[in-house]
Amino acid sequence: MSDVQRIFTPSSPLPEGRTGLLTPYEPGTRTLPAGFRAGPGFAELPVDVVLEKDAPVTLRDGTVIHVDVFRPAGAEKVPAIVAWSPYGKGQGTSDSVRGVFAMVGLDDGIVSGLEKFEGPDPAYWCARGYAICHPDPRGVVDSEGDSVLWDRQEGRDCHDVIEWLAEQPWCTGKVGMSGTSYLAVSQWFTAAEQPPHLAAINPWEGVSDVYRDLVMRGGMPDTGFAGQLQHGSFFGRGRKEDVLAEAEAHPLMDALWEEKIPDFSRIEVPAYVVASYSNTLHTAGTFRAWHRMASSQKWLRIHASQEWPDYYARENVEDLRRFFDRFLRGEDNDWESTPRVRYSVLDLEGGDRTGIPAEAFPPDGSASTPFYLDARTRRLTPEAPVEEASASYAVDANPDQVSFLLPFEQDTELVGHPSAHLFVEADGAEDMDLFVLVQKLDAQGTPLAEFTVPNHSAIAQDVTERGASILRYRGSDGRLRVSLRHEDDALSNPENPVHTFDRPQHLAAGEVVEVAIDLLPIGLSFRTGQQLRLVISSRNLLGTMMPGIREYVGANQGRHVIHTGGDHPSHLLLPVMGG
Repeated sequence: MSDVQRIFTPSSPLPEGRTGLLTPYEPGTRTLPAGFRAGPGFAELPVDVVLEKDAPVTLRDGTVIHVDVFRPAGAEKVPAIVAWSPYGKGQGTSDSVRGVFAMVGLDDGIVSGLEKFEGPDPAYWCARGYAICHPDPRGVVDSEGDSVLWDRQEGRDCHDVIEWLAEQPWCTGKVGMSGTSYLAVSQWFTAAEQPPHLAAINPWEGVSDVYRDLVMRGGMPDTGFAGQLQHGSFFGRGRKEDVLAEAEAHPLMDALWEEKIPDFSRIEVPAYVVASYSNTLHTAGTFRAWHRMASSQKWLRIHASQEWPDYYARENVEDLRRFFDRFLRGEDNDWESTPRVRYSVLDLEGGDRTGIPAEAFPPDGSASTPFYLDARTRRLTPEAPVEEASASYAVDANPDQVSFLLPFEQDTELVGHPSAHLFVEADGAEDMDLFVLVQKLDAQGTPLAEFTVPNHSAIAQDVTERGASILRYRGSDGRLRVSLRHEDDALSNPENPVHTFDRPQHLAAGEVVEVAIDLLPIGLSFRTGQQLRLVISSRNLLGTMMPGIREYVGANQGRHVIHTGGDHPSHLLLPVMGG
């Protein structure tokens, strides 16, 4: 373990709702025959599968963890794919996983129930000559030690598991990784440790900086989802990391949080990265990692839905198999002709386009273009207003926001990284929590949104009315605590402001300061007559990212003043195609 002083809290046993068919500790090897079904409604196994259950793996510090390995029956050696997460390796048939599938509108029958939550399905991969490895990381279920959350320690541990797998008599020595969310994040950390036998990774949406993406986005202690993650997983016999206590004890970026950022410069293996514009937890981190990783063989696909429907869609599984066939099986299948970037452009009225090829993101033809705020007209204009003006709101009033409109006189596409550059003042306070949102309005001025999941039921309407932002896309958002506006000179640029979050700079009475706020990447089309709306507010305009978690309330008082024009050229940078 590193010298960083983490904070731990006692773990608790895996609750009944999180247990599945394979949860009980039952070491040994058995064969699941073709036709085996893990439970009613799940898909059958198409081939005989050997299950090595609860195999012990000793990590470099002597800690023993347990893994399940599914592999094709027979003597042929096969490559392995690791699905690393703390959710319990036997939960595929649990009530909790089935509940998540139901929430997004997926049928249990698209998987076998043998998969790890958010991971590859052994039924599919074993039938095509791959083994699937499900570890319980340190401190989880029956594994020894104290568990940690999204940390370089996990990268070292998974390194050891990969090297253990490569030595198994059934393994070719080629190992990959795949999975969404937590299973994606663990891949950044593992690849940065450069295990010799890691041949390829497939991170499918995941944070890449715990401070900036999970607990302190924009420098604000918005820990609702972190609390759900901490309390709703990492079940085991020992202790688990208390990231909530750490966020309270370490409100600024420091060594503890640096340990929770992978070393992107050391990620050199081939990588097939999948992202979306719509996941307010994962989007920023996925694009960050994609841009900064050192690999010369990296592919990015930006889809137009939520990660679970996208990950288990058969056409996408087949696409991923081509990637792994190339780098884990060594097949000459022309994978390298796949466009390095395939992006989407959302329409929000049924006309989304996906799979658009490009060599980079933003694609060629995308130009970062300023549109200036004018507080007199509440418009966004291509020219900076000469006359100074201001717009303001009381943070505890209704409305507690101001907005600016940009009508489009011709069809326009935005693809890339937007950012807001604002001159602001805190009247009656020394700080301000600012929230920014870019929306699309139809020709009648109505804000547009679309579900990212197949479930459009009445319940889905209810839970997304004021939250559950990852289930329903409403636009590109950003946020910043103004006292933490200092930018990182080495990493920041106008399109992608990067803040150090290490030095508070509070505002004096009457002081106007310039802030740069990064917004989530965007791919959005506008037809003639439609409008873009920029909203600036003292509250989170999208609500919570998932149903049932605590909503963050900004630490605000007094009035927020937005200055425009003259010496205060507040503007929104938009990535205009053909601009």
